[in-house]
Amino acid sequence: MISILGIPTDRNSSFLTGAAQSPSIIMQEFNSDATNKFSENGIDLGQENIWMDLGNLELKDQDNEFELIRDAIQTELKNGNYCISIGGDHSITFPIIDGYHKFFSKINILHFDAHPDLYENYNNNHYSHASPFARIMENKLTNSLTQIGIRTMNDHQERQAKHYNVRVIKMDEFSSDLKFNFEEPVYISIDLDGIDPAFAPGVSHPEPGGFSTRDIIKIISNIDGELVGADIVEYNPRRDINNITAITAAKLLKELMGKILK
Repeated sequence: MISILGIPTDRNSSFLTGAAQSPSIIMQEFNSDATNKFSENGIDLGQENIWMDLGNLELKDQDNEFELIRDAIQTELKNGNYCISIGGDHSITFPIIDGYHKFFSKINILHFDAHPDLYENYNNNHYSHASPFARIMENKLTNSLTQIGIRTMNDHQERQAKHYNVRVIKMDEFSSDLKFNFEEPVYISIDLDGIDPAFAPGVSHPEPGGFSTRDIIKIISNIDGELVGADIVEYNPRRDINNITAITAAKLLKELMGKILK
């Protein structure tokens, strides 16, 4: 069973707010009658008892947001469900992986993004959406971290990547026939600004020269390994055009679900 969890927070966004509004809009597009519920690998997501929509997590007390996120993830994993989380900004990936670590101590992370998000802190915020992978790595919550699509690497984050032994595949090194093999379970984190703004304009930090939607679908499809969870983050509906980015996010959600269930 897959549990879809909306995590509506942009408290740790550094530039624009709006990502907190995202989960409901993405799920609206996912459930739209404009498309059917078949993933490209042939999984009928219209079947009963293969996934459930948990709605949006209530985050009334912002001081313990991360604890609430971690606990919600652990509840689903304890019940035998894999989680796909819909953000929200990228800061949510740290407490999600913190939750996963209890059940998957050797989990690998495949991270799609224009930015490495490895800042030790950003604007004096250790939990910024620019820092989740620094927190994950310093707490030793993952077996490996592979980042793909990076095209904004600066000196500080370069040092951080080397310090934490992160595999970084910059966008100018990307090949469409790239394949990943993971012996241990894998978790995928998709920051929508990893996609070229021609395909996903509704983000707070657009960076031209990124993936097409097809590029990411192909990589997901070609992964050799057990996919046990994912997140889709950094959609900002205030910047979107005709919901094109929400539609893209809904498509990626469908393909992630198909990969988990195959």
